[in-house]
Amino acid sequence: MSEDLEKSKIYDRFERVTEQTKDLLEKMEQLQLQITEVLEENAELTIENEHLHKLIAENQQENESAELSSSRQNLQKLYEQGFHVCNEYYGKRLDHHESCTFCLDAIFGRRGNGAN
Repeated sequence: MSEDLEKSKIYDRFERVTEQTKDLLEKMEQLQLQITEVLEENAELTIENEHLHKLIAENQQENESAELSSSRQNLQKLYEQGFHVCNEYYGKRLDHHESCTFCLDAIFGRRGNGAN
């Protein structure tokens, strides 16, 4: 009789381990689904982040002239039309494809310290 009791305990123990294994497997499957969702969200956010960085870079380039005060924008327009805007040669025509460091400094220089 004790031998039958031992076999019954072994079987009961085996059933408990089997149930625990099933529970663990179910929890692992749930965890795998959660990991998949997190990885998909991470991939989407990475792509969106790269896209936003590109947009920011493009906007910074486009807004470079918008950062100029209106008076400096006017100087830039005159310079682009081929006229000096610097103190040295103001109003004189630029030679074809000529650039002037003084004019560029008058348009874009000293913007960081509040001078316009």
